[in-house]
Amino acid sequence: MRLLQQILQLIVVCLVTCNAQQIDKCAGANGIPGTPGQNGLPGRDGRDGMKGDTGLPGPSGPPGGNQGPAGRDGFPGPQGPPGATGEKGPRGDIGPQGKPASMDLELQRQLLKINHHISRLERVLVLKGMVMEVGDKILATNGKEVDYATTKATCEAVDGRIAAPMNDEENNAVLSIAKEYNRYVYLGIKEGPKVGQFHYLDGAPVNYTHWKKYEPSGKGLEPCVEMFTDGQWNDKTCNQYRLTVCEF
Repeated sequence: MRLLQQILQLIVVCLVTCNAQQIDKCAGANGIPGTPGQNGLPGRDGRDGMKGDTGLPGPSGPPGGNQGPAGRDGFPGPQGPPGATGEKGPRGDIGPQGKPASMDLELQRQLLKINHHISRLERVLVLKGMVMEVGDKILATNGKEVDYATTKATCEAVDGRIAAPMNDEENNAVLSIAKEYNRYVYLGIKEGPKVGQFHYLDGAPVNYTHWKKYEPSGKGLEPCVEMFTDGQWNDKTCNQYRLTVCEF
């Protein structure tokens, strides 16, 4: 009986509580959580946003930190002056000895061919009166008449010098060229600082002369020397045009 009274009291308390909160049903105890559902499909990527402003440079790292990546190469700078010449290196080892030239058949063949061409060329030039051999010298002319300075430059350009006879044989050889062209010829002899003293172009004193009678007579005003078509010499100014004859 008493138990029945307690149950009825509990029912009344429940009804009163529900009415007070204006809830149709009384709240029961929380149930057991259900199983989580599956993840949905990933959405599409959004649009790229606008590039932001460059941020402020960060603070310098501590001393002795790791070096950052290398920057881009700059423009090439101007070329610097050449450095000082280094010391000469040690001499290399001597190579194996080659065979003598006399045993090199190909070299001998080439030399024979060159000598043959030179011989033919000399014979042709001799026939034309352009080249003459006298003693250890070879005399040559290009047939042109120029002043003394140009004659000197022309001979030096081909590793020669203006013809300068040192004996009767050489003088007659130059004379034969002068007669062939019927022109006077400048000689490689000039008057020195002292009037009346003539020397070769290398500065050595003249040891052979073939002056015309009463020559030289320029007294320092005619420092160059010419040869007439009879082989005799005369002192002359250096601006005249004379036949070019070189010696080698």
